[in-house]
Amino acid sequence: MKIDVQAGSNIPAAILLNSLDNVAVARREIAIGEASGVSGIVATAVIPRGHKIAIRAIAKGEAATKYGQTIGIASCDIAPGDHVHLQNIAMQDSDVTHHFSSHVPVIDFVPEAERRTFEGYLRPDGQVGTRNYIGIISSVNCSATVSHAIADHFNRGGGLKGYDNIDGVVALTHGQGCAIGTGTEGYEYLVRTLSGYARNPNFAGILMIGLGCEVNQISLIQEKYGLEESQFLRTMTIQQLGGTRKTVEVASAIIVEMLDALKGLERTTQPLSKLKLALQCGGSDGYSGISANPALGHASDLLVKHGGTAVLSETPEIYGAEHLLTMRAVKPEVAQKLMDRIEWWGDYTSRHGAELNNNPSHGNKAGGLTTILEKSLGAVAKGGSMPMQAVYEYAEIIDETGFVFMDTPGYDPVAVTGQIAGGCNMLIFTTGRGSVSGFKPVPTIKVATNTEMFEHMSEDMDVNCGDIVNGRESIEDAGERIFETLIAVASGQRTLSEIYDYGNNEFVPWQLGAIT
Repeated sequence: MKIDVQAGSNIPAAILLNSLDNVAVARREIAIGEASGVSGIVATAVIPRGHKIAIRAIAKGEAATKYGQTIGIASCDIAPGDHVHLQNIAMQDSDVTHHFSSHVPVIDFVPEAERRTFEGYLRPDGQVGTRNYIGIISSVNCSATVSHAIADHFNRGGGLKGYDNIDGVVALTHGQGCAIGTGTEGYEYLVRTLSGYARNPNFAGILMIGLGCEVNQISLIQEKYGLEESQFLRTMTIQQLGGTRKTVEVASAIIVEMLDALKGLERTTQPLSKLKLALQCGGSDGYSGISANPALGHASDLLVKHGGTAVLSETPEIYGAEHLLTMRAVKPEVAQKLMDRIEWWGDYTSRHGAELNNNPSHGNKAGGLTTILEKSLGAVAKGGSMPMQAVYEYAEIIDETGFVFMDTPGYDPVAVTGQIAGGCNMLIFTTGRGSVSGFKPVPTIKVATNTEMFEHMSEDMDVNCGDIVNGRESIEDAGERIFETLIAVASGQRTLSEIYDYGNNEFVPWQLGAIT
């Protein structure tokens, strides 16, 4: 896909993304009778911005195409100039042909001596943090209130005074931890997530707190994942210490000990190979796959070329576009693992009376996205063009560099929680409708797909890609801006969500299975 950069006001009202397409996308609202600027087509109805206009006749039963790919089937005859959306497009099951590892790109790595660096916190295990938080992890919902009370003592009660190199104390609480079988998939996802957060490099210290009698025993997590007690990894239970007040008192004293030991820790110059970037989109619109997502894809390619790692996720939101990933898997086994996870999702959704090929959300539809196939094709663009090195299950530790995929739900808080548990220390989140999450302990760079939303929500959006839609900036130039922002934020520049202290409530482990 290439959008020509143009100057002046004579910019066509619609964008044709691929010569094979029979729909174009409105740059702005197109009035009835107004020329689209594509193939001489005039609008026969009002085309809202971000929505699709037919540029040639599409017969009932014929495929509607965007990005050169099928996004749905015409449910009735569609005339040139018609508004193409829910009223005349139906979803179909994905039936794309896969050619595993048929187009594996060669990475044009930047020479070692020329690779970019950032300023980060080197950890004893060799990982590097982009932030310096203390984390309080509750093993069960029963210790959540105490965990928040401890964090509030430091964040709001003045407990961090004098500790200028500490970004905050984060309480990681959840609604699980008991009434769950220890041999279940849901239990495995929970403990894998908790252990992953305990090892995330954006935490300088971790305190794990349980009630004491819960199913999810801290000692079992430690044993399973090799989390050894140390100066910066401490554990306790409320019942053992004699109640809530005593636990808050003891825990606060332990955290002060950690803070004192960390006083001399400073940022040092580190290679970009130490960055693991979570790629996310939410509140998507018709511009997501045109502007912010491909621009982020270009930025993720640049990161990989400098030795770093980019992590795509949200399996239900690549459904119908997975062939674009399997073709660049470094080996067929990697491609097959992705297909195995999609097959798992097909079974999982059917067991719960749902469908994997569900339509997008209300906001997605209002923004111009008609089917999950259309949304998926745009979402995959975040993954750029590099080879797919590995596929990980939810919250697994990411141990490969380059471009990789993690199996997660499409629900953003759950997806990002899995990526952070896997080791991601940076996050870039594209949005067309205006998502506002913060995701502590990882800084969240929010990228707007369109200028109108960027200006309307200026206190939440960090980067604007709307000029791609306007034809005033190339995808590559916008991607380079995102890349430079990534390096600056990784080195300590605060995002808007950090300035306003958002991101305390987005820790949401994936909950699966029966609660007994």
